[in-house]
Amino acid sequence: MHPQATILIAGQAPGSKVHVSGIPFKDASGDRLRDWMGVGEAQFYDATRVAILPMGFCYPGTGASGDLPPRPECAATWRAGVMAMLVNVKLVLVIGQYAQAWHLGDRQKATLTGTVRAWRDYWPDTLALPHPSPRNNIWLKRNPWFVEEVVPRMRRRVRALMA
Repeated sequence: MHPQATILIAGQAPGSKVHVSGIPFKDASGDRLRDWMGVGEAQFYDATRVAILPMGFCYPGTGASGDLPPRPECAATWRAGVMAMLVNVKLVLVIGQYAQAWHLGDRQKATLTGTVRAWRDYWPDTLALPHPSPRNNIWLKRNPWFVEEVVPRMRRRVRALMA
C-alpha cells in the first residue's frame, strides 16, 4: 500500500494459491477483477494507484463450501490504523460479505446480492462487488445486470482515477 493510492481493493483473505505466491489476486479471481476494472497487471499492482487490503492477511483454511471466512481478530487489530493512512482513496471496491460488513456497516443489505444491487447507494466512493472467483460464475449468470450495468460504470471511474 502507498498513501497516494486512489483506489482501495478491500478483499476477504488470500486463497490458497495467493497464500503460497504471496501476491494478492495473482489467480483467476484477480484476472476477473482486473477485467472488471479495465486495467492490466502493471496498473493493478502499482501501489501508488491501487492499495490492496484484505480483511485478513493469511489463508483461513477450507470449510465445507469453500474457504473459511477471514479470522475476525485480524481486521479488529489493525484495519482502522491502516485505513487512516490511506488518505487519498477516492474509490473503495468492497469484495465479498465480510469486507462489505466492515466497510458498509448498517448500510449493508440483508444479502450480498442485495448489497451489490444497491450499488448506487454507495456510489461514487464505494462499490460493493461479488467475489470475482470462478466459483461465482452461477451468481454472475443469474445476475447479468452486474456485468451490463455496474462493470462499465466501475471501468469509467477507475480509468478517471488512474488518469
